[in-house]
Parts: sequence; C-alpha cells; structure tokens
Amino acid sequence: MNDYPNKSAKNDSTLAGQVAAKAARKLKARKSTQGVWFGLGMMGLIGWSVVVPTLLGAALGIWLDKHHPSQHSWTLALLVAGLCIGCLNAWHWVAKEDKAMRDQQEDGDE
Repeated sequence: MNDYPNKSAKNDSTLAGQVAAKAARKLKARKSTQGVWFGLGMMGLIGWSVVVPTLLGAALGIWLDKHHPSQHSWTLALLVAGLCIGCLNAWHWVAKEDKAMRDQQEDGDE
C-alpha cells in the first residue's frame, strides 16, 4: 500500500514505484504488435535505402565513363557519392523511427 494515494508511480522513487513502472512497461511491450517481423522489415528498409542510391550512383558512373571518358573514374566517384547519400538516408530513417518510439513511450508514461 502507498501512504501517498495522490502520488503517481512515475514520480515515486521508492523500490515499489520502480518495480511497478517496470512491470507496466513489460505489460505494454507484450501487448505491442511490433515484433520480430517489424524489426526485420525495418532492417530491410534501411538496407535498401543504402543499396539503391549506391547502385544508382554506380550505374550512372558506368554510363558516364562509357560516354564521357575522363582522367578520373566517374564510377568510383558516384559510387562513393551514392553510398554517402544512402547512409544519410538510412540515418534519417533510424532517427525518425527512434523519435516516434520515444514519443510513443512518453505518451504511454503519462
């Protein structure tokens, strides 16, 4: 029993309050529909967001090397540029999903 009925478990720094908060979080996680398949799908999405710009950069580089040869390799330069764009794209996706998860967790705590 709690001596302070108006005090929420979120603000309670006692052991009982911490245990109650962790138990509530576990129950919420069990009820969540996001499981292993969601995680695998997200990994696939992030992987494709890196692969597609990299391959497009390489294909454009090969085309430029064939039609406009120069001293430097367009293929290598555009491959690296595509890889950088893909990594930034993946970083954007991960940051967006992380923010959504944090917002959802904060909404659930209130």
